[in-house]
Amino acid sequence: MAIFSFGETVPGFGFKVMNERVIRGISGIGFLMGMIAFIHAFILSHYGVLPLVSGILLFHFLTAVLINPNFSPITLLARLFVRKQTPIYIGAVQKRFAWSLGVALTATIFILGMLLYTSGDIKYFQPACSLCIICMLLMFLETAFGICVGCKLYFLAIRLKLIKKPEIMPNCMGDVCEVK
Repeated sequence: MAIFSFGETVPGFGFKVMNERVIRGISGIGFLMGMIAFIHAFILSHYGVLPLVSGILLFHFLTAVLINPNFSPITLLARLFVRKQTPIYIGAVQKRFAWSLGVALTATIFILGMLLYTSGDIKYFQPACSLCIICMLLMFLETAFGICVGCKLYFLAIRLKLIKKPEIMPNCMGDVCEVK
């Protein structure tokens, strides 16, 4: 296993892939963590949990995108949960794009959460709460329905010619992301 790699090489695919079952497990774990942080921060007003949980999720996304998803503790936990299930492989390139957006989102929540926790200034409450809800919605869609909004944005960017179309188009869950 290469240290700096995103996705696996699997025979039969002309592109790097990831196991969709593990990805949905990661999203489920992230969603659960997000719900815990949301309840503590925005219902119980215990703001210290928000930077802690968003920091853990930020660590996951940074590790996955910059080094290798296999080195993230959340990925290891998700693999443990789905270890006996048959893998469903999807393209890794769009997932890296989506998780890069996850880096930006969780980094912003982390910074706002730290400002809210350290200063107690309520002006950070609304944007932190809004971004937390968006993040949880995205993880819920991935976990419950296999819908990756970041992946859809990746294929939209290809259609709009904002990013270069790969030579071999990767598949996605349910093959709903075909670019003509």
